[in-house]
Amino acid sequence: MTSAVSGGFRKTSERLVHEGYIVSLFEAEFEGPGGEHISRDVIRHPGAVAVVAVDGDEVVLVRQFRAALEAEMLELPAGKLDVPGEPLEAAARRELVEEAGLDAPQLEPLVRFHNSGGFCDEETSVFFATDLVEATPKAVSVEEQYLTVERVRLDDVHGLIADGTITDAKTVIGLLMALRRLGR
Repeated sequence: MTSAVSGGFRKTSERLVHEGYIVSLFEAEFEGPGGEHISRDVIRHPGAVAVVAVDGDEVVLVRQFRAALEAEMLELPAGKLDVPGEPLEAAARRELVEEAGLDAPQLEPLVRFHNSGGFCDEETSVFFATDLVEATPKAVSVEEQYLTVERVRLDDVHGLIADGTITDAKTVIGLLMALRRLGR
């Protein structure tokens, strides 16, 4: 298998090393523009969605345990694309209901980004929501069963990012883009 990738690089092979619950680890071989051999560990991820849910002068966040960090994180309601064929907007609404117990009749695409392109293909799409309506939360993981929903004043967001209270990448990016959209 040899396929052109980009910028004169070509993938020559890819071997599955481990298939996990959320991600798969591959060893990928490439050839550089000058014929160099490159071997890289590559994580394949199904992608994710997140929602900046704004209610008046507040944004709705969730605080939940993250096993990789062995800590709780304050983040946007979010989740992976784990329903085959589900449109991004539907996945975002599903996650908003599951985690925050809220729904939004309309979601606006806000930003999409690659979380860590140096080793992972995960792409996150963040949506902006207002006109929130109450819904029944539907926790589907142990972490979601114990998460808490927190409302943060929009005026406090910059300070919470600056002081390290909010460090989750999708949350930092989503909140900053939402504040920009709101002219704040």
